[in-house]
Amino acid sequence: MDEHFDSGLLAFLRDPASYPHRPRELRELHTHGSLVFVVPPFVYKIKKPVDLGFLDFSSLEKRRYFCEREVELNSRLSPGVYLGVESITREDGGFAFGGSGPVVEYAVKMRQLPHEGFLDARIKAGTAGEAELERVARMLAEFYQKQVPTPEIEAWGSVEKLRVNTDENFSQTEAFVGKTISRAAFEAIREFTNAFYEQKRPLFEKRVSDGWIRDCHGDLHLDHVHVTDDELHIYDCIEFNDRFRYLDVACDVAFLAMDLDYHGRPDLGRFFVRRMAEFSGDAEMIRLMDFYQCYRAYVRGKVESFHTVSEIADDRERAAAARNARRYFKLALRYAVCGPHPLALVFMGRVASGKSTLARAISQELGWRIVSSDEVRKTLARVPLHERGDVKSRASLYAPGMTDLTYDTMIREAQGALDHGHGVVLDATFATRSSRDHLREALGDSNVKWTIAEVDEATARERLRDRDERDDVVSDARIEDHGFLNAAFEPPDELAGLKPYFADTSGDADETVKRLLLRWATDLR
Repeated sequence: MDEHFDSGLLAFLRDPASYPHRPRELRELHTHGSLVFVVPPFVYKIKKPVDLGFLDFSSLEKRRYFCEREVELNSRLSPGVYLGVESITREDGGFAFGGSGPVVEYAVKMRQLPHEGFLDARIKAGTAGEAELERVARMLAEFYQKQVPTPEIEAWGSVEKLRVNTDENFSQTEAFVGKTISRAAFEAIREFTNAFYEQKRPLFEKRVSDGWIRDCHGDLHLDHVHVTDDELHIYDCIEFNDRFRYLDVACDVAFLAMDLDYHGRPDLGRFFVRRMAEFSGDAEMIRLMDFYQCYRAYVRGKVESFHTVSEIADDRERAAAARNARRYFKLALRYAVCGPHPLALVFMGRVASGKSTLARAISQELGWRIVSSDEVRKTLARVPLHERGDVKSRASLYAPGMTDLTYDTMIREAQGALDHGHGVVLDATFATRSSRDHLREALGDSNVKWTIAEVDEATARERLRDRDERDDVVSDARIEDHGFLNAAFEPPDELAGLKPYFADTSGDADETVKRLLLRWATDLR
């Protein structure tokens, strides 16, 4: 039960017989600010009497105002769906919609839209693609063109005003570090945000002067878009706080593009951005996508994190919210360190340099698949991953032909991930120039970012000795192999023009990961 409401009023709202049209079924939904009752063919939305700082529904008058504001604002992109505001009155012995007694609450009345038409459901079902996104892009481009900037609205395009929102995000999520977001990711995203403000300030100023700060939607994700053959509705814009709606149009666009990425269709996200840039005549918005998609993913991670500690959520809902939050934060980190385009992140280096440990940690932070040469090699040879054979079997396993097959397989798997719009982490020594050239030729320099793990010889030898005491090591290299493998490693001098990252893996692994993410995040593209 929601503690914010009178128990009698809640009982009234939960009874199908209370509604004028006497629905056969009723479904109750909760958000952070509302109670929603789905009573086909209508939906009634009641605002909770809460003050969350960024949202204030604490008085009946405020709830009435924001109900009316919700109907007014959403008529812009969803005409015919928002039917009006209905009062709930106290009557003798109970409550009624639109009665003659004192008003105790207000409800937004809406036309129910069929579930199968929502864009998130259609993406999941595979029934929506470029044609549907093009329709959405055309409607939004026309909508933005009709919104006239005012000095009050344009003020929210300044770096100082933008910082109000992003600083608030970071202060509100620090309590979730170690729970739904790692310390390394938190700091990398924050540094990326601050570095972007400093390095791109002229771009933000130009956006204001060019008139791209408008009264937008503010909450443009997939389940707020309903598309059928005959109708297109974009509903549930933000009504409770104008500053969340006074945006660069690129920020609004980035929300939907981010959500397409989150739902496994980064290709559609990039298509949508291209179409929006084309239809609105705003090619410059593409330069802001890294920043705004990172911002949007972070906000969603924050909202889901809040739900993990919600008093009205049960354990199952809190666990689901935690999973969602972690996914959104990983997505935000990817935008910060790699941008919206997929990359193959290559971790290479000498034997026992710590590259595999670093590669695994980075793959976990980003939520990307890792392809390890040690695992690929043994899988191809049908050798148990943690089994180290005798000298003869190892000679066969590491023969030149088997090494070539291993690298060819890794490259094919990387190409497959990139072709589907996903990033991938590659973990291998890449000891020879020919192996590195093969990867560069297959994937192209623009799709590859190299990290070279470095460690002093004493630490490498210590790690190799430690492997004899462990049963979870996939690599067959041991201390007796150190000299031979080191001598076979060809320094990657040819990568100097590509500015590879050098990671000192001698110290604490978590600190190494954090340093690498921070460096990537502040090295803006």
